[in-house]
Formats: sequence, C-alpha cells, structure tokens
Amino acid sequence: MSKQPDERAERFVALYEATYADLVRFAQRRVPEVQAEDTVAEAFLAAWRRLDAVPAQLPQARAWLFGIVRNTILNSHRGARRQQAVAVRLAEVTTTSLPDDAELVARQVDLARAWERLSAVHQEALALAVIDDLPSREAAAVLGITSVAYRLRLSRARNALRGQLDHRPTPARVTPVHLKEGHPS
Repeated sequence: MSKQPDERAERFVALYEATYADLVRFAQRRVPEVQAEDTVAEAFLAAWRRLDAVPAQLPQARAWLFGIVRNTILNSHRGARRQQAVAVRLAEVTTTSLPDDAELVARQVDLARAWERLSAVHQEALALAVIDDLPSREAAAVLGITSVAYRLRLSRARNALRGQLDHRPTPARVTPVHLKEGHPS
C-alpha cells in the first residue's frame, strides 16, 4: 500500500490549518462577509487539485494561496459584471425602435430590475444565449446538460423575464377634473 495519498492529504491539511484564518480575513476585506468562506473554499479546492504546484515552503505557499483567493474574487466580480451587462445588452436589443431617450432609459431600467429578480439559473441560460452568443448545443455543453434540456431552460428563462416585465407597475392615467363626465368646465 502506497503512502503517497496519505502524504498528499497530510500536506494539504497542514497547509489548510496554517493559512485558513488568514485567507478568510483577506477575503472578508474584499467580498461581503457571507461570501468569504465560500471564496476560500474555492481557493482550497484549486489548491487540492494543483497541490503539486503549491510551493513547498509555507511562506511561499501562503502567498500562492493569497493569489488564488484574489483570482477567485476577481472571477466572481467578472461574473457579476457579466450578469449586469446582460440586462443592458438585452435592453439595447429590445429598445432599438423606441422614439425617445426617456422611454429608452425607462425600458432599460425596467429590464435591469426584471433581470435582478430572475433566478441564477434563468440568468445563466439567458446570458449564454445573449451575451456569450452560444448556440444551444454549446450552451448545453457549458452547463453539462442536453441541448433539449438547455432549450427548455432557455424558454423558461425567457418566459420568466417576460413575466417580470409584464408585472412592472404601469403609471396611473389621471383624467383632468374638467374633462370628467358631468363636471362643468
């Protein structure tokens, strides 16, 4: 029986115990506190997968892990910006024929708000189609599902977005008092 897997696990545990608290504090200064532990967990997953690339000396390994946490945070921020960009891009696609800038801005705001109310699953399906411009086969591969399942998911996401847009409040139309029936002008 080989001791190599045990040595690998022991090395990882030692690295984890020596750096976890510092990495969580580092992440807490850069992301909302509730996300810090998840961010560090992602970094340790990367460290486990690439344990042979982790420097052997603790100070260098610690710095390497800080870099992994930083990159994880940057990836998360990029993902959030991509999701926000979807709403803007969807608004641009759907509002090209509007007559004035005020209405265009209002529609973009409505779309952005509707986007925020969508589930992450719906946002992801729409983003793959609209922002990433992936055909259903490739989008399905990204998600690890069949293309039929992806098309169904995309259809549901579009319906959810339409539903959110249809439920936005409409301004009340007020009839001036002097135009109401039976009221003298």
